[in-house]
Amino acid sequence: MSDQKQEKNDGGFVLPPPGSNQAPNATAAPAAGAATTQQAAISLPPNLGISSTSPRDMLVGGVILLALLIGFFFARAGYANMLVRKRVAPAKANAAGWWLFVFLGSLATAVVLAAINPIKFLAPLTIAPLGGVAVVALILMVVSSRR
Repeated sequence: MSDQKQEKNDGGFVLPPPGSNQAPNATAAPAAGAATTQQAAISLPPNLGISSTSPRDMLVGGVILLALLIGFFFARAGYANMLVRKRVAPAKANAAGWWLFVFLGSLATAVVLAAINPIKFLAPLTIAPLGGVAVVALILMVVSSRR
């Protein structure tokens, strides 16, 4: 019976009012005349969700991106030569090779940035332009490689 009376009077977990240095007490019940709608101010750190990127991570990502771009440059030349062997005009084949380079470079940049710091660089303002450039380059590569 005493448990039932306590349940009616027990307000449960109560947060202390803002500015007080008291630890909250799970068994503390508000006084009969006290207002029970106290609002606790919750302050969040200003950089919540944004982690800093160390210069070492940026350097490693830059070296990886540079190595990929060098490989894509050779792939561009191979793709252009393959198109010339398939009787595509050399100017169109060269343009298609450069569009392949832009396509692969934008995708590689997006992947490397996402690997370096996903919280910061997977934002739509960073990924959407890179994805847009990749889609446009892919379309132009396909159109340029036609006879």
